[in-house]
Parts: sequence; C-alpha cells; structure tokens
Amino acid sequence: MSVSLDLLRTFLAVYRSGSVTRAAGLLGLSQPAVTGHIKALEQALERPLFDRVARGMAPTAAADRLARRVAVPLDSLEELVLGDPGGPAEVFGRVVHLGGPAELTCARVLPCLAPMITSGLQLRVTLGLPDRLLSELAEGALDLVVSTLRPRRRGLVVEPLCDEDFVLVAAAGWEGEGLDRAPLIAYGENLPILRRYWRTVFDTRLTRAPAVVVPDLRGVLAAVVAGAGVTVLPRYLCADELADGRLRLLLDPELAPINTLFLVSRAGTANPAGTAVRRHLLLQARNW
Repeated sequence: MSVSLDLLRTFLAVYRSGSVTRAAGLLGLSQPAVTGHIKALEQALERPLFDRVARGMAPTAAADRLARRVAVPLDSLEELVLGDPGGPAEVFGRVVHLGGPAELTCARVLPCLAPMITSGLQLRVTLGLPDRLLSELAEGALDLVVSTLRPRRRGLVVEPLCDEDFVLVAAAGWEGEGLDRAPLIAYGENLPILRRYWRTVFDTRLTRAPAVVVPDLRGVLAAVVAGAGVTVLPRYLCADELADGRLRLLLDPELAPINTLFLVSRAGTANPAGTAVRRHLLLQARNW
C-alpha cells in the first residue's frame, strides 16, 4: 500500500499539535485541506487515527503507532530537503532548557546529549514531576520536556519517545521471605509502580504498606542492591546491576507493564538548538 508523504506530513503536524487549526497554520494549508488529508489517510489505512475532543484532536492507539514509525524518517527527510542553514555556532547559539524525571534524565538523556554538548550545545536541566515541568513548558520557561504522562494541553507538541518496561527485582543474595511478606521498597507512599505491577502480573490489588519510601528511583535501586527488600524498577535503570549479578529477576512474566515516555515541546516555536536536541533524542531513544 502506497501512502503520500504529504498525507503523512499532515498527520504528523496534527498529531504533534493536537489540533487541525494549529496544524493548518504550521503547514500553510487550509483547515479543510488538513481535514481532507487526515480522512484520506484514515481511509488508506482503514482505521481511525484521531477522535474529536473538546480541546482538539486526540490520537488513537493506531496514531501513536504510526507516529513512532514515521516521525524520525520524516524529520530526517525534511532536514535533508531544507538543508542546514548554519553550523554548530548557529544551531547551538541559544541555551536549550530541558525538563524531565531525574532518573531517566540522568541515566539516558544526558549521556545521549554528550556529543552535542561537546559540539557547542548549551543545556540547562530542570528535574521534577511532569505537571510542574509541563506548566513551565507552556509558560515558556522550558523548551523541551520528557514526560511520563501524555499531556492534553493546547499548544503542546507531544511525541512518543520510548517505552520503559518494569522488572521485579531483589539483591542477588537476597534470602528473604516470599513476595507476600517481603519488605517493599517504593518510590511513593501509595506504591505507584508496585501497585501497577501487582495488578498487571498477579491480577491482584497490593495493599501492604512499604518498608522504605524514597522519592528517587536511584535511591530505591541502592536500597534493593544492599538487600533491603524487593521492588519494581524500569529495566534501563537496573540493567547494569542485572548484568553483573548484583540484582536478580524474581519473575519474568510474559506480560509485564510498560510505560510510554513522551517528548513534549511547544507548537510553533523556532529554536534551532531545541529542534536539533528534539530530533537527536527521538532518533537515539529508539536504542534505549
């Protein structure tokens, strides 16, 4: 099946901006033309891509999958066609303000951006929870946000960045009691990650109180490596400890919970440095 690049380009603009109106402005098309492109693409794919909601267009699961497949190739093609108007001095002439969760930012994002930093990128990083970071993005204080939640605010461009899968782990030599009585090391008092794992994997509600609460998954990891108990962590965060034997998997279920992370920017902004960082993260995150 052949699909026009124009249709995919329009789809991506609507997907990122969350609105036919904003996409039309970004593309220089009329709103009926954008609507026509989306309908033609939905007919070609034989599936709906958006639901109309009060605040614009909400992507379906099919749209999420399509965006993952086409975003980076289309961005690369556009960059090739338009050409690079300047070298590093022009591209990185402005500071990029980036927000994200502490753990992923430190473990994946900053190492990923190291080559750009040595080429002249100026970066200022804010760590925190998604609601506050997204508010700062909408207000113009941040250029990009890596978010664990999909925002529904007007004026924000939302792109799937990567999926993180979760693993149930304990120290390699842990000889504690069974899972029903093991000390739980948690990120929050309400066991947000652990409860989801228990619901998905064991089909049961986890009601026990945690033994330790650390509002930083790196602290949770340290406590579990030391033998304090069991926890659920994103695999990327404990990959080294699993590889070298400091941690062991307690379970390897066929269906483990995953969480999609999103890269969020403001629609219509033209910061060449921010655009370069965005494209680099979207490309590199496929290997995370």
